[in-house]
Amino acid sequence: MTTEPTPLDVARVRMSLRRAVRADVAAVVDLIAAEQPGRHLDDSDADADLTPYLAAFEAIDTDPAQLLVVVEHDGEIVATMQLTFIPGLARRGALRAQVEAVRVRHDHRGRGLGAAMMRWAIAEARRRGCALVQLTSDTSRTAAHRFYGRLGFTASHTGFKLRLPESDEDG
Repeated sequence: MTTEPTPLDVARVRMSLRRAVRADVAAVVDLIAAEQPGRHLDDSDADADLTPYLAAFEAIDTDPAQLLVVVEHDGEIVATMQLTFIPGLARRGALRAQVEAVRVRHDHRGRGLGAAMMRWAIAEARRRGCALVQLTSDTSRTAAHRFYGRLGFTASHTGFKLRLPESDEDG
């Protein structure tokens, strides 16, 4: 993606989608933490210390297989998502796009912004030569599941996660 913002017209409102920059990290963390499923992942003191988020941003921003984007409206970050481009041997060596952390600020929901973002993500995946766009969604987010279904996504797999506790290598 170029550094130039992509205009998004949502319900006759002009917004811009662009690659995230370091200065956006606090707003992105706030969007992610505002979602109920994410609250157990990001404690309420996330604003107090952005150090781990800034380190993660640097890793994302310097990896050409990662793309973190934000949507701006009137100078404020109102939405975000991350795309990861995964090469693999399955599907005849197909490249796939993984969509993660799709968040739209509560006061911008229901106007088509999420759909516009997903259409952009699908177009970006095609532009990069992906054969598949995939995502996961917390099982409790049934409205999100309906939303993704309306966009043509199918619930084709069951996902599993294993949380790895922080280890003390010194002791």
